[in-house]
Amino acid sequence: MTSDTSSPDVISDEQLEQEGDVAADFLEGLLDIADIGGDLAMDVRNGRAYVSIESDGDDSLKLLADPETVSALQELTRLAVQNRTDRFSRLILDVSGSRDARRRELESLVERANERLDDGASQASLPAMSSYERKLIHDIAADRGLVSESYGEGPQRHTVLRRA
Repeated sequence: MTSDTSSPDVISDEQLEQEGDVAADFLEGLLDIADIGGDLAMDVRNGRAYVSIESDGDDSLKLLADPETVSALQELTRLAVQNRTDRFSRLILDVSGSRDARRRELESLVERANERLDDGASQASLPAMSSYERKLIHDIAADRGLVSESYGEGPQRHTVLRRA
Protein backbone atom coordinates (compact mmCIF):
# COMPACT_ATOMS: atom_id res chain seq x y z
CA MET A 1 0.00 0.00 0.00
CA THR A 2 1.32 3.44 -0.91
CA SER A 3 1.29 6.32 1.51
CA ASP A 4 -0.63 9.45 0.56
CA THR A 5 -0.37 12.50 2.76
CA SER A 6 -3.12 14.40 0.99
CA SER A 7 -6.76 14.28 2.00
CA PRO A 8 -8.66 11.40 0.39
CA ASP A 9 -11.22 13.91 -0.91
CA VAL A 10 -8.61 16.07 -2.64
CA ILE A 11 -7.64 14.88 -6.08
CA SER A 12 -4.78 16.55 -7.93
CA ASP A 13 -5.20 18.07 -11.37
CA GLU A 14 -2.85 15.38 -12.65
CA GLN A 15 -5.15 12.66 -11.30
CA LEU A 16 -8.17 14.44 -12.80
CA GLU A 17 -6.39 14.61 -16.15
CA GLN A 18 -5.75 10.87 -15.84
CA GLU A 19 -9.49 10.36 -15.22
CA GLY A 20 -10.25 12.40 -18.34
CA ASP A 21 -7.81 10.34 -20.41
CA VAL A 22 -9.26 7.04 -19.17
CA ALA A 23 -12.79 8.31 -19.81
CA ALA A 24 -11.88 9.49 -23.30
CA ASP A 25 -10.35 6.09 -24.14
CA PHE A 26 -13.47 4.31 -22.87
CA LEU A 27 -15.83 6.63 -24.73
CA GLU A 28 -13.81 6.47 -27.95
CA GLY A 29 -14.04 2.68 -27.88
CA LEU A 30 -17.76 2.82 -27.20
CA LEU A 31 -18.36 5.28 -30.04
CA ASP A 32 -16.31 3.09 -32.39
CA ILE A 33 -18.33 -0.01 -31.46
CA ALA A 34 -21.60 1.87 -32.02
CA ASP A 35 -20.26 3.46 -35.23
CA ILE A 36 -21.11 6.93 -33.89
CA GLY A 37 -18.90 9.85 -34.87
CA GLY A 38 -17.77 12.49 -32.41
CA ASP A 39 -14.83 14.56 -31.24
CA LEU A 40 -13.71 14.30 -27.61
CA ALA A 41 -12.52 17.21 -25.48
CA MET A 42 -11.27 17.14 -21.89
CA ASP A 43 -11.00 19.78 -19.21
CA VAL A 44 -10.32 19.98 -15.47
CA ARG A 45 -12.20 22.55 -13.41
CA ASN A 46 -13.75 22.88 -9.97
CA GLY A 47 -12.13 19.65 -8.80
CA ARG A 48 -13.70 17.53 -11.54
CA ALA A 49 -12.75 16.07 -14.87
CA TYR A 50 -15.05 17.18 -17.68
CA VAL A 51 -15.28 15.22 -20.90
CA SER A 52 -17.40 16.34 -23.80
CA ILE A 53 -18.34 14.63 -27.00
CA GLU A 54 -19.02 17.08 -29.80
CA SER A 55 -20.47 16.41 -33.20
CA ASP A 56 -18.03 15.97 -36.05
CA GLY A 57 -20.84 16.64 -38.52
CA ASP A 58 -22.41 13.21 -38.09
CA ASP A 59 -26.03 13.39 -36.84
CA SER A 60 -25.73 9.98 -35.15
CA LEU A 61 -24.42 11.68 -31.98
CA LYS A 62 -27.92 13.09 -31.41
CA LEU A 63 -28.90 9.59 -30.29
CA LEU A 64 -26.75 10.04 -27.19
CA ALA A 65 -27.68 13.65 -26.36
CA ASP A 66 -30.91 12.82 -24.50
CA PRO A 67 -30.40 13.83 -20.81
CA GLU A 68 -31.25 10.37 -19.47
CA THR A 69 -28.88 8.75 -21.96
CA VAL A 70 -26.12 11.21 -21.05
CA SER A 71 -26.65 10.43 -17.37
CA ALA A 72 -26.48 6.68 -17.96
CA LEU A 73 -23.42 7.02 -20.17
CA GLN A 74 -21.78 9.21 -17.53
CA GLU A 75 -22.34 6.51 -14.89
CA LEU A 76 -20.87 3.82 -17.15
CA THR A 77 -17.89 6.05 -17.86
CA ARG A 78 -17.39 6.76 -14.15
CA LEU A 79 -17.38 3.02 -13.47
CA ALA A 80 -14.81 2.45 -16.21
CA VAL A 81 -12.62 5.20 -14.75
CA GLN A 82 -13.00 3.83 -11.23
CA ASN A 83 -12.09 0.35 -12.45
CA ARG A 84 -8.86 1.65 -14.04
CA THR A 85 -7.81 4.16 -11.35
CA ASP A 86 -9.13 2.50 -8.17
CA ARG A 87 -10.62 5.89 -7.21
CA PHE A 88 -14.20 7.12 -7.06
CA SER A 89 -14.82 9.39 -10.02
CA ARG A 90 -16.97 12.53 -10.09
CA LEU A 91 -16.36 13.05 -13.79
CA ILE A 92 -18.92 15.06 -15.74
CA LEU A 93 -19.88 14.05 -19.27
CA ASP A 94 -21.46 16.33 -21.84
CA VAL A 95 -22.78 15.24 -25.22
CA SER A 96 -23.42 17.87 -27.90
CA GLY A 97 -24.01 20.63 -25.37
CA SER A 98 -26.67 18.69 -23.47
CA ARG A 99 -25.36 20.03 -20.14
CA ASP A 100 -25.81 23.63 -21.26
CA ALA A 101 -29.30 22.83 -22.50
CA ARG A 102 -30.13 21.16 -19.18
CA ARG A 103 -28.77 24.16 -17.25
CA ARG A 104 -31.12 26.43 -19.23
CA GLU A 105 -34.02 24.10 -18.35
CA LEU A 106 -33.04 24.23 -14.68
CA GLU A 107 -32.81 28.03 -14.80
CA SER A 108 -36.38 28.09 -16.16
CA LEU A 109 -37.46 25.71 -13.40
CA VAL A 110 -35.98 28.00 -10.73
CA GLU A 111 -37.60 31.01 -12.40
CA ARG A 112 -41.04 29.33 -12.28
CA ALA A 113 -40.44 28.42 -8.61
CA ASN A 114 -39.46 32.04 -7.95
CA GLU A 115 -42.75 33.16 -9.50
CA ARG A 116 -44.64 30.85 -7.10
CA LEU A 117 -42.74 32.48 -4.24
CA ASP A 118 -43.65 35.91 -5.64
CA ASP A 119 -47.29 34.79 -5.63
CA GLY A 120 -47.09 34.09 -1.88
CA ALA A 121 -45.93 30.48 -1.55
CA SER A 122 -43.64 29.99 1.46
CA GLN A 123 -41.52 27.47 -0.43
CA ALA A 124 -41.32 25.74 -3.79
CA SER A 125 -40.37 22.08 -4.14
CA LEU A 126 -38.60 20.96 -7.28
CA PRO A 127 -38.66 17.43 -8.72
CA ALA A 128 -36.09 14.82 -7.74
CA MET A 129 -32.87 15.08 -9.71
CA SER A 130 -29.24 13.99 -9.76
CA SER A 131 -26.65 15.42 -7.37
CA TYR A 132 -25.06 17.36 -10.22
CA GLU A 133 -28.39 18.92 -11.18
CA ARG A 134 -29.14 19.75 -7.53
CA LYS A 135 -25.73 21.46 -7.34
CA LEU A 136 -26.68 23.54 -10.37
CA ILE A 137 -30.03 24.37 -8.75
CA HIS A 138 -28.26 25.52 -5.57
CA ASP A 139 -25.94 27.76 -7.64
CA ILE A 140 -28.79 29.20 -9.73
CA ALA A 141 -30.94 29.80 -6.63
CA ALA A 142 -28.06 31.56 -4.83
CA ASP A 143 -27.54 33.80 -7.88
CA ARG A 144 -31.18 34.83 -7.58
CA GLY A 145 -31.02 35.45 -3.82
CA LEU A 146 -32.96 32.32 -2.89
CA VAL A 147 -32.22 29.77 -0.20
CA SER A 148 -32.12 26.15 -1.34
CA GLU A 149 -31.99 22.90 0.61
CA SER A 150 -32.06 19.29 -0.50
CA TYR A 151 -34.33 16.72 1.12
CA GLY A 152 -34.94 13.01 0.69
CA GLU A 153 -32.78 10.01 -0.02
CA GLY A 154 -31.38 8.41 -3.13
CA PRO A 155 -33.38 8.87 -6.33
CA GLN A 156 -36.08 10.77 -4.42
CA ARG A 157 -33.70 13.54 -3.27
CA HIS A 158 -35.07 16.91 -4.32
CA THR A 159 -34.53 20.61 -3.69
CA VAL A 160 -36.80 23.09 -1.93
CA LEU A 161 -36.46 26.81 -2.56
CA ARG A 162 -37.53 29.70 -0.32
CA ARG A 163 -36.82 33.36 0.18
CA ALA A 164 -33.74 34.38 2.16
